[in-house]
Order: sequence, then structure tokens, then C-alpha cells
Amino acid sequence: MWNLLPLAILLLLTSASSSQVAEPDGLWQGPMHSGTPNSLKGASVIDTDTFAELQRHPQTIVLDVASAEKKPESMPKDMPWMPIHRSIPGAVWLPGAGNGSKDLALEKTLKAEIGALTDHDFDRPIVTFCHPQCWASWNAAKRLVSMGYRHVYWYPEGFEGWQSNHATRVVEEEPTWKAAIRGAAESE
Repeated sequence: MWNLLPLAILLLLTSASSSQVAEPDGLWQGPMHSGTPNSLKGASVIDTDTFAELQRHPQTIVLDVASAEKKPESMPKDMPWMPIHRSIPGAVWLPGAGNGSKDLALEKTLKAEIGALTDHDFDRPIVTFCHPQCWASWNAAKRLVSMGYRHVYWYPEGFEGWQSNHATRVVEEEPTWKAAIRGAAESE
């Protein structure tokens, strides 16, 4: 019995510390993969069942903001790099949309992309996700709230939470996003 006490205390402290991550006032600019808050002012934090229910409504926009895989430096430069990105069915993949930078070109591009996806309807439900313990989807949801969207949902369980009980599919980066981000980077 006493041998389990240190383990129980460690588990209690670990769960207490991860649930006490405070919301930053602005975008999170620290490490993207670390403990996240349990809340997001102006948005709703949802679980897998709620997300599945929201997905049944065709008006719901689902944003995957997970980063694109980078080619390993150990791979030869002339070897083709063809990563596959799996996501939640119906998701629009906008890699980089959840970074913590205050890049005005990114903000402008995201605003235009979301405007096109929602037909500039600020009442359209929008769900953001990436991976568990990842700030990118939190940042993306925070950006959407600051843009004036009124039904923003953050799914902190991410792709891994979804795939444990639901189907996934391979997705490509949204072509307009890819072109706009590349163009914004080149104009700097």
C-alpha cells in the first residue's frame, strides 16, 4: 500500500499542474507542444462527442491547424519528400494558422481564408484542432474570436482523440492557403 502512495501523489500533482495552466492574454508564443489551459475566453472547449455532434451539421467549418511535417535533414536533398497528413474527415488543413507570431501577413491571409470558408458569416460554427497538448489550435481559436466569430469551438483532444474512435482520412493543404502563405512570405 505504501509503495503506491508516492505514485498516487505524483499522479495527483501532475494532473493538478496540467489543469492549472493559465490562459495568456494574447496568443501563446512559447513551445507549441506543452500543457494547455482548460478554457479559452470567447470560445467553447469541446470533447469528442460534442465535436461529432457539431460535425453532423453541414454549416460547421472544421480547421486542422497542425504543422506540416518537415523533411528530415538526414534525407538526401535530391530524394523526393512526400509526407502524408491524416486528419478528421471534412477538415480544412491550414498548417501554420495557429503559430503564435503576430505576423500581419499571416493574420490578413487567415482572415481572408476564414472569410471565404464561412461566406463572411460570423455565426458559422468553427472548430479548431491539431494535437493534444498543442497550442496551435488554441491560438487559431483565439484568433477567430478576436476576428469576431461568435461560435468558435476548441477541440483540445486533437487528431489523436478523434482517431481513437472515429475514421480519419488523408488531406492536402488547402490550396488557396498554401498559395497565399507562400505569396505573403515572398512579399516580406
